[in-house]
Amino acid sequence: MASPREWFEKDYYKILGVTDKVTPKELTRTFRKLARELHPDANPDNPAAEERFKEVAAAYDVLGDETKRKEYDEARALGPMGPGGGFGGGGFNANPGGFGGAGQGGGYSSTDINDLLGGLFGRGGRGGGGGSRGPGPQRGDDLETDLHLTFPDAVNGVETSVNLTSEVSCSTCHGSGAKPGTSPVTCPRCSGRGVLDDNQGFFSFSTPCPECAGRGTLVSDPCPTCRGRGLEAKRRQVKVRIPAGVKDNQRIRLKGRGGSGRNGGPAGDLYVVTRVAPDPLFGRDGANLTLAVPVTFSEAALGAKIKVPTLDGPPVTLKLPAGTSSGKVFRVKGKGVATAKTTGDLLVTVEVAVPQKLSKEQRQAAEALAAVFTESPRGHLGV
Repeated sequence: MASPREWFEKDYYKILGVTDKVTPKELTRTFRKLARELHPDANPDNPAAEERFKEVAAAYDVLGDETKRKEYDEARALGPMGPGGGFGGGGFNANPGGFGGAGQGGGYSSTDINDLLGGLFGRGGRGGGGGSRGPGPQRGDDLETDLHLTFPDAVNGVETSVNLTSEVSCSTCHGSGAKPGTSPVTCPRCSGRGVLDDNQGFFSFSTPCPECAGRGTLVSDPCPTCRGRGLEAKRRQVKVRIPAGVKDNQRIRLKGRGGSGRNGGPAGDLYVVTRVAPDPLFGRDGANLTLAVPVTFSEAALGAKIKVPTLDGPPVTLKLPAGTSSGKVFRVKGKGVATAKTTGDLLVTVEVAVPQKLSKEQRQAAEALAAVFTESPRGHLGV
């Protein structure tokens, strides 16, 4: 417990990251958040986090008690040269409580702090004769699997299924781990709690019980199917709805479709990673589809009406104006990716096709064309 002098020397509001206007409810919520992050059980190899946890807990011990907070605020307002040596005319309660004892000032003790944490680290408080709780329900593992999609299916969306192998509750023992007709027994070392506590000051460390591996129970006659684990690996099929417009390597979360929970805990989530195959014609640019369309020199120079394909519907007619340059992009509205939020367009890039081989007549025509086009297109380069 901090001394009255330390009350004046330390800014407990700053330590907790709040202002002196903070409400009791907000203060408790802030302390619980910091306690989760800094608790030694969550940072076993971080001495700095342990020291910070002590500092945060000491600050809350003062500010979390209405009487002590009022005295603390008065001391900060008076300053070190105030009446009574800077700690108020009446002085502080000689034994304000806090860590290490219940005290007489109604403050928070180590038991109160641990109770306030509410079993954040798999156990309850140490006060009131209650003792720590066992491992309790445990959430199942999150799983991840790949789903290979064609380009059209990724654009339009599809309902399909994925096959995976995961651990589920044993069908023989229904998760108990014990042979049918028998039951697990309470672990004598941890009394069914699954953890052993090592009390150190105003907080305690807990470690899984080595006797029962943290389960709180022992299986003397294991289930022949799962060999006492309570889980077995099974192949299963999970239906999944892929929304329109998914991209390659996108992760889709299926809540509760992952690994089975333990001790009555909820199942984990399943993450489906989409692997989209490329399309021989179309590409993607966000919600837009892209398409490269070759045109002849005469079509680009004179203008033309050409047909271009769409991904799912009939072809559309695109009008090229005379003098269209290679690489020009034309937009066909509404022929892109249609999602719940937007519909993209089809972006058509025209590319003037240059023949690799010319017939005798084509060569003669090309030479005649070159004879009449005497102006160099590179004149602006100055070379």
